[in-house]
Amino acid sequence: MDVLTIFAGVLLLLAIALLFSVIKIVPQGREFTVERFGKYTKTLSPGIGFLTPFVERVGKRMNMMEQVLDVPTQEVITKDNAMVRVDGIVFIQVMDAARAAYRVDDLPYAISQLCMTNLRTVVGSMELDEVLSQRDSINTRLLHVIDAATEPWGVKVNRIEIKDLTPPTDVTNAMARQMKAERERRAVVTEADGEKQAAITRAEGAKQAAILESEGRKEAAFRDAEAREREAEAEARATTMVSEAIARGDVNAINYFVAQKYVEAFAELARSPQQRTVIVPAEMGALVGTIAGIGEMVNLAKGQQQQATPVKPAAPPRRPSVPPTA
Repeated sequence: MDVLTIFAGVLLLLAIALLFSVIKIVPQGREFTVERFGKYTKTLSPGIGFLTPFVERVGKRMNMMEQVLDVPTQEVITKDNAMVRVDGIVFIQVMDAARAAYRVDDLPYAISQLCMTNLRTVVGSMELDEVLSQRDSINTRLLHVIDAATEPWGVKVNRIEIKDLTPPTDVTNAMARQMKAERERRAVVTEADGEKQAAITRAEGAKQAAILESEGRKEAAFRDAEAREREAEAEARATTMVSEAIARGDVNAINYFVAQKYVEAFAELARSPQQRTVIVPAEMGALVGTIAGIGEMVNLAKGQQQQATPVKPAAPPRRPSVPPTA
């Protein structure tokens, strides 16, 4: 019984080992190559696969997902003999597991070295300013070259990115001074443009103010002329009315007309810049008396004209004077 039990256990272990060697479960994102007596025969896709016992075996377990490889830092001499330190990253994806497994040994190392050599070639053909300002162009050129080189390996290069570019210290200092000078120049230009715009704005404002002022003077002159015209018309009508009243023999009209002229003449005499002494009546009654005297004189003149006999007009009453004031 002990020998049978041991034999049965050995058979069970062999059966389990045989089962695991025959049945293969491939996880998602992986592919297994199958070799028969060391020769590639097929590729197992994700899922369950069956192998011929003692004849076939799994060769390479390939990662079919996108992978990121680091390109080591290296020093590159540019076209204008400047030394720069460059590194980067490359994104690859295995498209054919068989070719990636059997056409190149150590795929990540091979792609990394390929990227380094092409990076030196591309950067070495450009000047330092171009290298620093045209990273997209470098990435595009590297992607085109490396993708074409890795196509026989069954690998697709999706992206290549320059991760860091470090120029020499003296070049960095010179670039900093250049940047500072350029920014100062831009600041001066911007300030000058601002002053120019401000001067233009002020000139435009002065122009608009002058235009508005001239239009205001024009409008004021027009209104002054209109006012003088209306005043002249009113004075003409008043003179006509007074003349008609005089012609009718209206004494009040004559008195009004004479008093108005007297007051205007007295006002002009007071406003005269050369007049230092102004003589005014002592009482307002004297002014009334003067006006009344003038009215009497006019009446007397009218009577003499009606009688057709010349009569010497009476002298107007003298106005009392007041002492001159300084």
